[in-house]
Amino acid sequence: MVFSSLEFLFAYLPITLLLYFAVPFRFRNLVIFAVSLVFYGWGEPVYILLMILTIIIDYVCGYLIGKYRENDRLAKRILIISVVANLGILGFFKYYDFIIKNLALIPFLSFLKPIGLELPIGISFYTFQIMSYTIDVYRGEGNVQKNIISFGAYVTLFPQLIAGPIVRYKDIDEQLNEREHNIRKFSDGVRRCLAGLAKKVLLANVAGEIFSKILETPFSRLSAASAWLGIILFTFQIYFDFSAYSDMAIGMGKMMGFDFLENFNYPYISESITEFWRRWHISLSIWFRDYVYIPLGGNRKGKFKTYRNLFVVWLLTGFWHGANWNYVIWGMYFFVLLVFEKAWFGEILKKIPTVFRRVYALFFIVIGWLIFYFEDSGAGFEYLKCMFANPIVADQTALYDIVRLLPFLIVSCVACTPLPRKLYLKLYDRFKAFPVAMSVVSACFLLLSVAYLVDSSFNPFLYMQF
Repeated sequence: MVFSSLEFLFAYLPITLLLYFAVPFRFRNLVIFAVSLVFYGWGEPVYILLMILTIIIDYVCGYLIGKYRENDRLAKRILIISVVANLGILGFFKYYDFIIKNLALIPFLSFLKPIGLELPIGISFYTFQIMSYTIDVYRGEGNVQKNIISFGAYVTLFPQLIAGPIVRYKDIDEQLNEREHNIRKFSDGVRRCLAGLAKKVLLANVAGEIFSKILETPFSRLSAASAWLGIILFTFQIYFDFSAYSDMAIGMGKMMGFDFLENFNYPYISESITEFWRRWHISLSIWFRDYVYIPLGGNRKGKFKTYRNLFVVWLLTGFWHGANWNYVIWGMYFFVLLVFEKAWFGEILKKIPTVFRRVYALFFIVIGWLIFYFEDSGAGFEYLKCMFANPIVADQTALYDIVRLLPFLIVSCVACTPLPRKLYLKLYDRFKAFPVAMSVVSACFLLLSVAYLVDSSFNPFLYMQF
């Protein structure tokens, strides 16, 4: 089940909220746990058992770590068991076939065959989330959760279960036991959720659908202008798609009293690749920083070890996104750019006018999304040739598409900047009737989004596959 579906919007979510607010607070985590299992099992009921097994393992490990915290050696061994169990499950389901396919390329291992297991939806997200619990408890940064229902609610919390943001346990520890519910917070959550829905349905889906049609043209007949238009549309699609999911997750969290950290901060206005990764998928960057980069030594032990630590983080970041070589190449691509900036180009960037810094960052971001999109590296290279080494610079189709899509491209560009939010805050403070007007706007977003969903079959959530 995805957020931008009619069954979610008009059946699952209303019933969930009705059940949630119908019971006393002490039973609300139980409601969250139960409805979240239903949400997760909607398409893959068999994997509910896998999730429950994971919850039991980490609940027990967290309890034992807390009990034997003074015996550091024993507590560390229990932590290792937890981490190995979680990474083992993730590795088996997500990477086993990838490893086997590559080993089978070796002549004397050609007998190895992949088993073709379906990837549990969102396993990368909830694995990292659940690992943060035992690590935070071991570090003394989070309290032992003695109520297994509350712990299960944390792991399965449906708003951010399958595509983030990744919520570290220490950020939500107290909210599991006590959180605020009021009309203003609920209405803010509704508006944020509907804004995310509109961003997903009216921007991400439209951009993705047009990009898919551009890809239907054989690359030998694709002009450079069409190729650039296509990858720019995918650049819009992946941002609007993923950030919309985060907006809806944060909004639904507010509706149930939770405060999740922001996951995006207008990444396409970045003036460097370093800044981009401070603004894009913030929860993942923080996770790798706190649980990988800093424990390895961060930047405290000289340049060589700093670059080594960055290499490890970006290798893992690439693999986290998918079991395919293009994701590894994508991770290494950004590793090289970040080292390039850290070593010397970052200082040069500071002396360049802002507009050129942003063009520089956007250029390499767009090329990065090309690497990310094409799991077939050969096809990706052919598309890259269409962009840079194409005798057909532009044709009638490309010019027609650019003119036809110009209003959509302008709206998309503006939506990638803080301008709409700044305007919203300015009007909110100036006019007392503005909240009412925004409620009308939100209702219009809902009507337009529903009209699109009724009439269209193109409705993927890109990051659900990770």
